[in-house]
This record gives sequence, structure tokens and C-alpha cells, in this order.
Amino acid sequence: MNDSHNTKITRRGFAASTAAFGLFAPSILRAQDSENLLDTENPLGTVDIRVNNYSIRSWEGHFSNLNKGAILVDIRGRALHYWPSDESTHMIYPVSVPLTKEMTRLGRTSVVRKKVGPDWRPTPSMLIRNPEYPPYIEPGPENPLGTHALYLGWKYYRIHGTNDTRKIGRQSSNGCIGLYNEDIEELFSVVKVGTQVLLI
Repeated sequence: MNDSHNTKITRRGFAASTAAFGLFAPSILRAQDSENLLDTENPLGTVDIRVNNYSIRSWEGHFSNLNKGAILVDIRGRALHYWPSDESTHMIYPVSVPLTKEMTRLGRTSVVRKKVGPDWRPTPSMLIRNPEYPPYIEPGPENPLGTHALYLGWKYYRIHGTNDTRKIGRQSSNGCIGLYNEDIEELFSVVKVGTQVLLI
């Protein structure tokens, strides 16, 4: 990654750690390669927040090119990295990841569709695990996909927003990757259909 390129780390949900570093920027923090962000808040009490691996990565170690851009999701670090095709910036977002190893799908796919105001239908396996789920939720504040969704080449898998902000930075999803609604809206605006995606 060229030093002249911008690295943007969204800091929503990291207020405690950024305050400790004396960083009071608006919603975006410019970071150097050596910085890690730590979150000491744990509002749910029993769920471990893992942001200690929330660090800068280089696309070259994971992709052969940046044709149509690239998204890297680091499950262990609970972070999503995005590089556009011109490599003009590197955006990093905190994410929610699947609850268990069995629900986690790793490997390569791509963005096949984009949707503002997605609707939601639980998968058959979700309904088995959670029979109380409704069969359908229309777009809106009760929708677990939030305001925007990037549909992946794998059936049922998406990168999407969430209306439950407590989930970000945690193992809390049924398989998808969740972002704050503000973050997915920003990512949605720059990601193209065909963008390559790698989950590690």
C-alpha cells in the first residue's frame, strides 16, 4: 500500500479507546499502520469484545489485483477492509461475525447484488434454531439487515447493516457480516457489483 493513500478507520463504537488516545475527530479517524484500537466497553456484560486484532492489513497478501475493488473480512479481528480499484483509500470497519465456527463460511466470493432497504426472510436453518422468528420482515427499523445490504455469491450470505448496534464487534450473527448502518451506507456507496470478497 502506497504511503500516500488514505486509511480510514471508522471509530463508531470505539469512543472509550479513542478518548484515551486523545482523538476527538468526527466519525472518521485517520490512522498509521502501527495503530490498534481497543474497546474497553462491554455493555452486554458476558460477551467478549475482540478488537485487539483491529489493525491495518495490505490487500497484496490476499488478492492478486484490485479489479472492481476488494473486500477482506477478518473474522478473528472482527473487521472489514475495503480497497477500491484505484487503491486511493483503505477503509476499515468494525463488524459483527457469526456466533459459531459452524455458522462461519470462509473463502472467496463476490458482491452479486446491492439493495437499499432490504427485506428479510430467515433461512430454513435459522427457523429450526429459532422457531419464534417471523417468516418475513419488510424493510424498516425492525429489519435485522438494517438499511443497506450487499448480497454475496453464496446463498443466504450478506454484508449488511444492523439496527441492533450492540452486535458490532461481537460474535452475534447467524452467518452474515454486520456493520453499523452509517458504515454500510458509506461502504454501499463505493462498492460495485462484482467486487471480490474474501473471508478469512
